[in-house]
Amino acid sequence: MPFEADTAASGLRVLPFYRAVPRLVKDPVTELAKMGTETGGRIVRLDIGPFRPYLVSHPDHVQQVLKTDWSNFVREGMFWRPLQRVIGRSILGEGEGWESSRRILQPLFTARYTASLGEDMADIIADCILELDAYALSGRPVDGGHQMTRIVNQAVIKVLFGGRISRDVAERLAPEFATCATSIAFRLLFPFAPYSIKVPGDRAFLAAAKKIDEIVYPLIEQARAEGTGSREVVSALIGARIRQDGEVDVKQVRDDLVSIYGAASETTAMSLTWLWSLLHDHPDVYARLQAEVDEVVGEGPVRSEHVPRLGYLRMVLQELLRVYPSGWIIPRQTVADTEIGGVPIKAGSQVLVSPYTTHRLEEFWQRPLVFDPERWAPERNERRHRYAFIPFGAGPHSCLGQHLFYLKAPLVVAGLLSRYHLTLTNPQRLTPVPGASARPKEKLLLKLELKSGRRA
Repeated sequence: MPFEADTAASGLRVLPFYRAVPRLVKDPVTELAKMGTETGGRIVRLDIGPFRPYLVSHPDHVQQVLKTDWSNFVREGMFWRPLQRVIGRSILGEGEGWESSRRILQPLFTARYTASLGEDMADIIADCILELDAYALSGRPVDGGHQMTRIVNQAVIKVLFGGRISRDVAERLAPEFATCATSIAFRLLFPFAPYSIKVPGDRAFLAAAKKIDEIVYPLIEQARAEGTGSREVVSALIGARIRQDGEVDVKQVRDDLVSIYGAASETTAMSLTWLWSLLHDHPDVYARLQAEVDEVVGEGPVRSEHVPRLGYLRMVLQELLRVYPSGWIIPRQTVADTEIGGVPIKAGSQVLVSPYTTHRLEEFWQRPLVFDPERWAPERNERRHRYAFIPFGAGPHSCLGQHLFYLKAPLVVAGLLSRYHLTLTNPQRLTPVPGASARPKEKLLLKLELKSGRRA
């Protein structure tokens, strides 16, 4: 057993430096999950030099950190510093800034409001998918991750900025945000590294953050000049700020938009990237999903009214989020001395909630490493711990974008399956790379074949 018991607390397992660091360097996302599952969800303290975070994965402990005692576990500290350089004071922060942003943004991401965006989103996703016909006709494979990012990016940009942003500018935003999301990997693994020293990824991160500002600030100024009559998010944000504060804090609007973009675009695109490997490895799931899309959508295009009838697709997406939650860790810092599961935790300690681990605990999931959409079948009606499934977090800081995910993700997947036969041409074992979200290190190459009756 690679752990050493901590005599001060029987519920705690300690992973010493010489065991923790090699595993985290090798494959941080997978190995962190194993550290939690190997103890059955007990709290694990990772001794990484001067830094000793606590890994939390049992649903009871997750509930305490994210819900019942959430105000004692804040989004501050070493793990948040890399992200705060791009998200600023936003919906992903704490204190008055977070409360203000949450109050303003929550009405814009309800199920009802999200549904009202369905037709516009269906149109733009359908148009983006049609652009893949050239690959289908030539037989050239496409980079699955890049295409998921491209399609989702266009849909999210439409929701955030309406028609104010050109296609060329919109396509510049996605890679810059991807750079920010991935270039913080070193600082996430070694958060105690001082910021006075440049580490791998810093230069790329700062350059990408600068380019994001160069894109977003002019769009905000344009929306402010045009007034708030439109219904896209930037106009709604500006209008709400004026009603609440009497003026517009442009920096605050920028921070909120960048945070929303990341939550709505980056995470969805990465989740959908993993999907194609899973469908290749589970041809029975692929066949059933294809049959449902053929029956509900027919020859397409996919419309928002199709989404509620795609029940099996929703099951597939739920299982996808269980196996590959884009938010692989949820960092928190304790405000005051406390206990979690009988383990004393001092004020200022770093706590890492791990959905990647929680979703793999055998106590709460049968065959947790198996991709099985049937576990979400309504007739199975399995009773689970409320906090055993946390792909969107939980409690007051839960992600506002979950309704948006369950609209745009089905539109993308059903849109592709209604038009093409898709084949993964380079099946392989995928390695999750840490960052703002977990993405596969390897490329997924998809071959598209137009289905009979579809016109290019």
